[in-house]
Amino acid sequence: MGGPLGAIIGRYPSATTTGAGGEDAEQLGGRGGDSSSNLGIIRHDRRCRDLAFLVLFAAFWVAMIVNSSFGFNQGNPLRLTYELDYKGNVCGDRHGDPDVHELEVRYWMDPNQVYQSGVKSSKVNLADAKAICLMECPTPSSDTLNFVCDYPEGDIKLSVDDWINRDYDYFEFLTPDMRNSSLQLQGPCYPVIFPSVNVYWSCQYIARASNASLNKWLAMGGAKIEENMLIDKTIHKAIDARSAVLKRYVADIGKSWPVLIVCGGLLPLFLSVIWLLMIRYFVAAMTWITVVLFNALVISVTMFCYIKAGWIGNDPLTVVIGESDPYVHISGREISHLHAATVLMTVIMIIAFLSSIAIVRRILFATPVLKVAAKVIGEVQALIIFPVVPYFILAIFYMFWFSAMLHLFSSGQVLRNDCSTDCCTYDLKLSKVNCDNCCGYSIHYTPHIGIAILFHLFGCYWATQFFMACSSTVVAGSVASYYWARGEISHEIPFFSVVSSLKRLLRYNLGSAAIGSLVVSAVEWVRFILECLRRKLKLVDSARESCCGKVTSSSSQCCLGCIDWTLMSVNRNAYIMIAITGKGFFKASVLATGLIMNNILRIGKVNVIGDVILFLGKLCVSLFCALFAFLMLDTHKYKSAHNKISSPLVPVIVTWALGYTVAKLFFAVVEMSIDTIILSFCQDAEEHQGTAQYAPPLLMETLDEQSELQRLTQGP
Repeated sequence: MGGPLGAIIGRYPSATTTGAGGEDAEQLGGRGGDSSSNLGIIRHDRRCRDLAFLVLFAAFWVAMIVNSSFGFNQGNPLRLTYELDYKGNVCGDRHGDPDVHELEVRYWMDPNQVYQSGVKSSKVNLADAKAICLMECPTPSSDTLNFVCDYPEGDIKLSVDDWINRDYDYFEFLTPDMRNSSLQLQGPCYPVIFPSVNVYWSCQYIARASNASLNKWLAMGGAKIEENMLIDKTIHKAIDARSAVLKRYVADIGKSWPVLIVCGGLLPLFLSVIWLLMIRYFVAAMTWITVVLFNALVISVTMFCYIKAGWIGNDPLTVVIGESDPYVHISGREISHLHAATVLMTVIMIIAFLSSIAIVRRILFATPVLKVAAKVIGEVQALIIFPVVPYFILAIFYMFWFSAMLHLFSSGQVLRNDCSTDCCTYDLKLSKVNCDNCCGYSIHYTPHIGIAILFHLFGCYWATQFFMACSSTVVAGSVASYYWARGEISHEIPFFSVVSSLKRLLRYNLGSAAIGSLVVSAVEWVRFILECLRRKLKLVDSARESCCGKVTSSSSQCCLGCIDWTLMSVNRNAYIMIAITGKGFFKASVLATGLIMNNILRIGKVNVIGDVILFLGKLCVSLFCALFAFLMLDTHKYKSAHNKISSPLVPVIVTWALGYTVAKLFFAVVEMSIDTIILSFCQDAEEHQGTAQYAPPLLMETLDEQSELQRLTQGP
């Protein structure tokens, strides 16, 4: 292992220590230059490691800023929620022509155009059908014929506010030419024949024409209007398209930002600190509390999914915004996704319950090692507070990242469609029927926008892993100082060891944290890309997918999953050796792996059970956050008007992920304390012929080699 670790991170207690370990300590202490004065932590023999990867990480941050600035410059988050009118305005945008900031609902004026766009042989596309922005979806009158007229301009001397106050109807002001044009469904006014409902800020026709309105329209000499289910299905198909659903999911994140801050930021901070304090003072009961609480939270979240899916109670998710006819049922992908999530949570609930029963008899193995971590936290008290530092750094980063993400997803260009539609509409500015302006507008996304979004997502994962790595390295250095000091500098440990470990990280080991986090991120993204390709190929040619292809795909995913799990485990132990030895990432990984393999029987069983309990603890915090997110999103604010979210699914998942990240940041104190103590114990035992000289008595009882081997051979 290249010499005793005591001389690297701490110091041996005195020059009079007997045995080979003491002689080595005295020699290395002399090389440290100040062993005679018995100073505290020795920080010699260190230099900057993995500088190339630190430069790469700095370049990555520059690229992230440039990439985000493109989004801020080109994007408009309103496009994620609202649609375009026939002039290319985003409904609800005050910068449109005219100003439509109060007009948020898209309405297709000509039902015949909607019908024709649904006919397979037709050249008409729904994106080219004439649509304007309104405040609410119009409904036909039972005694008169209502009209919806185009934006007032030209010879129509009305302001937009007056037009709105007249319910968008200025038919009585039309000239004879305008009236004739309107009766031929060429505008500027169109009859309201079909009722419509607001489905995610687009008016979806209900293919049930008002007989009174239709008869009056025909009596006026109006053109024939098609009464067909296609006008309903065509609009629903556009609203329910995959791209439209994805945009709404991203918009839900922006609308629910208070939920993300409270349930994804503040709540997990509070819960994680409480959990650490309970580990410190109630460690004996924490294993049982964690298991019971985990099962209770899984059941609670599953029940909320059942409620929103409409399988329990009478408060299901609805795609309609505002009031609607209770006899009109409209489905959507969001509801289907919520049903799938409910089934998945049911499966997870069953597996969680059965797994909890399976590990009940082994839970007691985790208590001793958690007691050791509790003792370390009690001695190095600053460890409870330290994760607040990377927490605030991550909080600032996530606020920037989410804002940039909303702009990147909405950064396409609004361009006129290239269509071959033959149609004519009345142009109020030209005061005549114009047949050269039939194409509508759409948001066009170029391939480089997709690449920018993928890079932004990768950047989030790498940055998160990097800050996690830095936090873990600082904790490992602090705990190692505690172990190798063996109480002789206990008056300095509570604060000094954390500050010293942080200084060593910032001065020497940021590059090592960058390469460690990059390796894990790269493997994760290879898995993600392969999974996307597999799904795409499956959709394209599902019928011809061979057994060999299925086996190859599953095997590759399984292998990458195993590699990812192994790398994360190796990384965690590598950060410990980086903190202790000051080596580069790859050298530290080799040292940590060799030390673990030489002592696998001694540390394996207890460490695995301890990791399981800590994992359940992190899930408890994140599930608690998800449960509170469900409760907040179930309030009136997020179920009506402007802030209505399309589904609670994505905000809850994002809240869960944020809660898990914060919990992982704080639980790393216990996790790294256990791993660092165990690795230090193994190295200590190797340096002293199998008997650790610096281990606390509680650790000696927990990890004594003979008793552990006896338990392993006898079994539970």
